[in-house]
Amino acid sequence: MKKLVKNSTVWKIFFSILFFLISFFLDTTSIWYFLTILLSYFIASFDLYVSSWKKLLQGRVLDENTLMIIATIGAFFIREYSEAIVVVVLYRIGELLSDLAVTKSRESVLKLMDLKCDTVRLLLEEEEVLVNAEDAKINDLFLVKPGEKIPLDGVVVKGEAFLDTSSLTGESVPKRVSVGDNVLSGAICQDKVLTVRATSLAEDSTANRILNLVEKSTEKKADTEKWITRFAKIYTPIVVLLAAVILLLFWYFQKDFYQAIYTACVFLVMSCPCALVISVPLSYFLAIGRASRDGILIKGGKELEQLRTIKTAIFDKTGTITEGVFAVQKIVSPTMSQEKLLEIAAYGEYYSNHPISQSVLKKYGKKIDSEKILDFEQISGKGIRFRMDHKTYFLGNATLFEEKGILLDVPPEIGTTIYVAENRVYIGHLVIADKIKESSYSIVESLAAVGVDNVVMLSGDDERVVESVAKQLHIPSYYGKLLPEEKVEKVKHWKKEGCAGFVGDGINDVPVIQVADIGIAMGGIGSDATIEASDVVFMKDDVSKLSTAILLSQYTHRLVLINIWFAIGAKVLVLFLSLLGLGTIWLAVLADVGVTLLCVLHTLSILKRKSFCKMYPLSRTK
Repeated sequence: MKKLVKNSTVWKIFFSILFFLISFFLDTTSIWYFLTILLSYFIASFDLYVSSWKKLLQGRVLDENTLMIIATIGAFFIREYSEAIVVVVLYRIGELLSDLAVTKSRESVLKLMDLKCDTVRLLLEEEEVLVNAEDAKINDLFLVKPGEKIPLDGVVVKGEAFLDTSSLTGESVPKRVSVGDNVLSGAICQDKVLTVRATSLAEDSTANRILNLVEKSTEKKADTEKWITRFAKIYTPIVVLLAAVILLLFWYFQKDFYQAIYTACVFLVMSCPCALVISVPLSYFLAIGRASRDGILIKGGKELEQLRTIKTAIFDKTGTITEGVFAVQKIVSPTMSQEKLLEIAAYGEYYSNHPISQSVLKKYGKKIDSEKILDFEQISGKGIRFRMDHKTYFLGNATLFEEKGILLDVPPEIGTTIYVAENRVYIGHLVIADKIKESSYSIVESLAAVGVDNVVMLSGDDERVVESVAKQLHIPSYYGKLLPEEKVEKVKHWKKEGCAGFVGDGINDVPVIQVADIGIAMGGIGSDATIEASDVVFMKDDVSKLSTAILLSQYTHRLVLINIWFAIGAKVLVLFLSLLGLGTIWLAVLADVGVTLLCVLHTLSILKRKSFCKMYPLSRTK
């Protein structure tokens, strides 16, 4: 439909120009000349009259179309027919070019968010059946072939392949998945066939949730957008009133009625707020779309604008700064190799389901011969005793070793320590700790580059562990052993110092995210409740995305201000020239159309810029 409308506009402009050119070959005193001029004018301006009439019925008396109609009628009144036609034709060409630019940019954004797959290849009784994605149920098996989008969230039950997850996370490197791995809807299977068991319905899939967030984000306006909307409503009536005042003043002082009308018409044409009305909302729309391409979902223009004002960045530790997964960080033995000590520990932890035990087994990574494990005993809250190869081994904490009279003469470690003894003699220990994410090491530096100097880390973990992580990352402020309500109080404290942004991932972070000025969820492993409560979602668990989001917000804000001041400045200049008698309607239209197109093209730079990570930091608004 929109394409048909645009084609119709092109033909109207074409025929309007054709009849206008024909008028040059006719006698200016003949009725045919006047009829040709009228036909040229009404072909080009018909849509303006229709639009103004519809808005009048809706109670909106004056808008930019009304300004053009009044100006061209005034030009006809003083017999400046050519200028009247040029005004409306150039105005329609400007509208058309602006609409094409806007449509192209919208298509670019929608292409970035083309995640949804409407069909799914279900496996029913070992036969492949193509059905609507909405008809699939949880636990249904479905196929994904090379080049196809994954229609539903699920778990791989057969096959292995590389997935393109760039539309979801912004990560360009393909991700390899195999049996047992979770896959998200919207990712593209690149090379091999996968059989997947559905873990979500179509309406609850990751792709659908992302699309819903993006759709809602375009409905939420930033403060600047709201100001422009309010501005346009009161601006046009004021412009018409000022045009009437200019007409009366020029008529009174210059005694030239025709020149007074001409000057008022120039004022009306140049006063059209097209550049502001188009470019400002478009800037926020494109910025939100660009962020989604980088794996950052921003829920609205207001949230986008607020990102640039963050003065304190507050992070949860576990699952946000760290991976939230226990891993063996250190193996120490004064009497044997690290590999041998790890083997003993892995056999000892074989029968335990505790996360710490699983981390030891994962580190060992070899098959366990369970027949070698004899007299296994789990000592609640303290450790394990077992026999292997005619030797008795103890694995556990310092309390267990103290009870058994096993001498420990080793310095305390940061993290959970598993001490190992052979025949009641200490032979070494393993340190289990939560691994720091690679992206976290540059967080302080990257935030400082965008003007956020105050970085805080909160955690319910032991203070010694929190301190160790903070020192490794150079985070100046950190707090441990905090309950969720204590985290809320800390965030409230930092809010008094300025805009506070909180980044978290777990269900226990929901109250903190809600109380922060801007709440940010780590979407990859974040809970549904956390994502719903947040203002921004990082689809990839990468805290460095915060500096990218802030930089994008700063860039968009600066771009909007440039467009506003450029549009206002150009209009003021032409208006000043018209008041001096140097401006013409032709100049007014060319300036208005030109300013609008330049503002739109400037706005499109949001999509054209390759990266918002490598830009030179922009100055912050204090």
